[in-house]
Amino acid sequence: MKLSLAISAPCPLWRGLPRARAMARETVAACLGESGLGVREGAEMSLCLTSDADLRALNARWRGVDKPTNVLSFPAVPAERMSEAQMLGDIALAYETLAREAEESGASLADHYRHLVAHGFLHLIGYDHQTDEEAERMEALEKRILARLGVADPYADGVVVE
Repeated sequence: MKLSLAISAPCPLWRGLPRARAMARETVAACLGESGLGVREGAEMSLCLTSDADLRALNARWRGVDKPTNVLSFPAVPAERMSEAQMLGDIALAYETLAREAEESGASLADHYRHLVAHGFLHLIGYDHQTDEEAERMEALEKRILARLGVADPYADGVVVE
């Protein structure tokens, strides 16, 4: 993988997912492979594994929504410049929300984590789900990425990712 992935885990709850760093790297590699995004040698991105409280603060500050969410993406450059960018951006995940959603959907914590890493990465590179057409395109790519990793279709039972 030509992309350098810096991972921080300031929230101790993430110890409950011991392979989180390795799974994130595998998932981002699958995202690059399935999306066809070419990145420059040495390109960078970061992943912060944190808490609901931290995601709530970020969500309030950057989106004006005062509640926790599962994943937030902060692109460093517009999507059309991703292939030449040194820094792609940052993704943050909230453990408590991820764990609750996994339990509610019947997915394993690891599988839901891979899904949210992929979802966040796709947002980072310009995918969105504001319209039905955008959502279908993004979900189809997520399904291919996750299938590459041996993860079942997360949308089969109507699971919704914000």
